Amino acid sequence: MRITLVRAWPRRFDSVEVDVEEGATVADALARAVWAAEAVAIHGVRAAPHEVLRDGDRVEVLRPLLVDPK
Repeated sequence: MRITLVRAWPRRFDSVEVDVEEGATVADALARAVWAAEAVAIHGVRAAPHEVLRDGDRVEVLRPLLVDPK
């Protein structure tokens, strides 16, 4: 399966595609890319590290909030 991993900062981003086996999890894809993350989303929806991926998924590494939005 082909998975896209994306992480972003102000005015720049990093994207990589990895091949993982059927039944791979978010943690497996991050390990394949040698990336660490505390929080992730799949197509904009918050996901857990143990969540199983599907072919074509886009895993987004989420940065911590620096300011409370309220």
